[in-house]
Amino acid sequence: MTYDNLPIVVKLLTAGVSASFADLASFPLDTAKVRLQIQGEVHAVVQNGTVAVLRSQSQQGLFSTIVHMVKHEGSRSLYKGLSAGLQRQMCFASIRIGFYDNFKGYYQQLIDGNSRAGFHVGARVAAGITTGGLAVFVAQPTDVVKVRMQAAKTSRYSSTLQAYKAIARTEGVKGLWKGTFPNVSRNAIVNVSEIVCYDLIKDIFLQYNLMKDGIPLHFASAVVAGFCTTVVASPVDVVKTRYMNSPKGHYKGAMDCAIRMFVQEGGRAFYKGFTPSFCRLLSWNIFMWITYEQMKILATKNFTNQNLCI
Repeated sequence: MTYDNLPIVVKLLTAGVSASFADLASFPLDTAKVRLQIQGEVHAVVQNGTVAVLRSQSQQGLFSTIVHMVKHEGSRSLYKGLSAGLQRQMCFASIRIGFYDNFKGYYQQLIDGNSRAGFHVGARVAAGITTGGLAVFVAQPTDVVKVRMQAAKTSRYSSTLQAYKAIARTEGVKGLWKGTFPNVSRNAIVNVSEIVCYDLIKDIFLQYNLMKDGIPLHFASAVVAGFCTTVVASPVDVVKTRYMNSPKGHYKGAMDCAIRMFVQEGGRAFYKGFTPSFCRLLSWNIFMWITYEQMKILATKNFTNQNLCI
């Protein structure tokens, strides 16, 4: 029995658990990334009957952001929103990664009759876009809560459950799906640059006998995927973070957020938090893909042994 023949539930759980492990290992970098992405954000404040425009003044780097958070908010601040993050991975990653091979096979059949020749780049890209977009619609509320909790310097919500209730109460149920459009765009891009890149690089290395299948190959493919993802997805990721963290009515929409960012802060604002984004995505991809590949082997062996016993 091969992994492709395993029940879809097993594939979803394998992907979700692997992604949760990667998230747990890289979460402090993700929190630092969110803090860096909202630096320089402009807020309008009423003072003595007049409107004052305030911009956050501190401009910090990755290391200084982490040190500042630990010093002023405690080490636990680096893991704010972790429960929402793990909920997100179990919903989000299980769909975008767990369904990827199924959709890739479907598109290969649709595009070229499942021919064995070539690398089927079109089918991989189509599968990445499909599963990335589908996952967002399911997991968006968990992402909104995670970003809100990570961005807050003081205790904004008492718990993850309270955060869901508070957002739904103050902003309506639609508030839980705030930023869905930029997140769909971001995750379609992330899936193509991350999963497709990893999948393609691994197959190229194997086909040309550059590396043998194993942990070194998975590590090398994950490094390439992490770099490509950061370069391509950073602009959309910054807009997503700003928009989902904003109070109701602050922006007219994701496009308004992007335009105001460009006008007020310049083009470099779209790459704020690039270093922690790269560090986080690099570490996330390494942990994720190595864990995922090993869990695939274990799951296949387990089901094979069960079938032999039967």
